[in-house]
Amino acid sequence: MKVLFHVQHLLGIGHVRRAAAIARALGEAGFAVTVAQGGFDVPGTDWGGAEVVALPPVRSADTGFRTLLDADDRPIDNGWKKRRAADLLALLARVKPDILLVETFPFGRRAFAFELVPMLEIARRAGPRPLIACSVRDILVDKKDPAKVEAMADTALAFFDLVLVHGDPAVIPFEASFPPAARVAHLIRYTGYVGAPSTREAPPGDGVGEVVVSVGGGAVGAELLRTALAARALSGQSDARWRLLAGPDLPAGTVAELTAAASDGVIVEPARPDFPSLLARCRLSVSQAGYNTVMDVMRAGCRAVFVPFAAAGETEQTRRAELLAARGHCLVVPEAGLTPERLARAVDDAMAAPPPPRAALALDGARAAATLLRDAAEKRSAA
Repeated sequence: MKVLFHVQHLLGIGHVRRAAAIARALGEAGFAVTVAQGGFDVPGTDWGGAEVVALPPVRSADTGFRTLLDADDRPIDNGWKKRRAADLLALLARVKPDILLVETFPFGRRAFAFELVPMLEIARRAGPRPLIACSVRDILVDKKDPAKVEAMADTALAFFDLVLVHGDPAVIPFEASFPPAARVAHLIRYTGYVGAPSTREAPPGDGVGEVVVSVGGGAVGAELLRTALAARALSGQSDARWRLLAGPDLPAGTVAELTAAASDGVIVEPARPDFPSLLARCRLSVSQAGYNTVMDVMRAGCRAVFVPFAAAGETEQTRRAELLAARGHCLVVPEAGLTPERLARAVDDAMAAPPPPRAALALDGARAAATLLRDAAEKRSAA
């Protein structure tokens, strides 16, 4: 069976990491996968055996997501949209998928309705019609306009056969961040969390007894790294080695600044593909609370301090972190008012607390998604 998977990231790398894990699982399950990649390339992404087709790339200018920039850092215009929509429709015609999988939309990425709605309309009319599914994370960003939220449900009902929620309803049900979930309940299938285990082991000694500070892709992580650098001397963990991981989207000037300011016992280095194995060995993790980092922390079972990204009305990370804190898995420090003193205190409190319980989370969501898609597609073809 052939799968066409539309993936669009705008800021950070979390969407790409999760999508890549799903693409690999689909390939391992025997699907022929084509990925329509709409964002800028993320070095080191493992798509498995999927064919990755780069659409004209676009990114958000900032955390507000109001201005989208093309490959030349110019705001996208109607001409750009027409060219990109044409590229996507040509890819749909070439692949003729048995399954059309769309990441996030209609529960986000509304700015890409210009290409996604025409694609969905053509797919819906195709003969034979592909199974149409959405891949969406556990928690959505809160929306202030109820009409827009209801419109998401309208679109899901109009086009989609399945909504794959990459979470666990026992941890947080989809309706907690999407109030009209009851309208699409018959479409929803929970996969569990997409937390792909690391296949790379860190060199001997790396991570052992360390405080590991990470910021995912780094696009919005500079202040946390600066604060952690200053917090070390104020913490009871000043004797430990602190390893600061600078994501690929952290500006080179910021990396140079952090490296110059690092004292003995502090390592500043690029984000690493063996990051999960560092967590498995570390004394403590300090990070934001994006989906993928949280899954890595939960799989490792290490002590953790989360500083959720909360700028420009973002609520997803805060909700996820607070939920896990209530279960004893971490401590949370709000991003607003973050200081070295507050972070140092949280580090000490986390070390003084009992070890976190093993996470009772299903972390095989990519494989579960592949199984659900296969079962649904086979049922459709047999009907």
